[in-house]
Amino acid sequence: MEKQSYFAHETAVIDDGCIIGADTKIWHFSHIMTGCMIGERCNIGQNVVVSPQVVLGNNVKVQNNVSIYTGVVCADDVFLGPSCVFTNVINPRSAINRKNQFAKTFVGKGATIGANSTIVCGHNIGEYAFVGAGAVITKDIPDYALYVGNPAKHAGWVSRWGHKLAFNDEGIAVCFESGEVYKLENDKVIFVE
Repeated sequence: MEKQSYFAHETAVIDDGCIIGADTKIWHFSHIMTGCMIGERCNIGQNVVVSPQVVLGNNVKVQNNVSIYTGVVCADDVFLGPSCVFTNVINPRSAINRKNQFAKTFVGKGATIGANSTIVCGHNIGEYAFVGAGAVITKDIPDYALYVGNPAKHAGWVSRWGHKLAFNDEGIAVCFESGEVYKLENDKVIFVE
């Protein structure tokens, strides 16, 4: 029998048919449902539900009490803050089965979804985007964008390190922590160096 390469707390439930990468940790009372693909070095906090066929890339951090429903794909290095939730049906009703209408949501590499935020299904979150705590996302979010509020509105741009960027007259900004350079052009941020 092959040695398990990930850690799962004894109270975690992992259904058959899941693929879980090396060095991933799954904590108390979490449920990983059938057909999930979870990458390497992920951390799944306590009381998390990962519904069938969800895909999480490498190094994804899922904090406590998060719900990730079918249709969600997270790229590498995504951070999902405490109690955030993804939806998968636009107009759910208890008495009407809409499993064939699940809408897909993609979260790009390095993006952060803040605590208690809600991502309405069918919308994509760009690479390194930052969704503020409590925000409700009702549209696509571009790369490096900062969105806050309910409904969430564009509130600026952030670096790959998660700091708000201040662009000069030439459309250039430098992340104060990393020294990385970014350019704002045609309402898009591009990493320069």
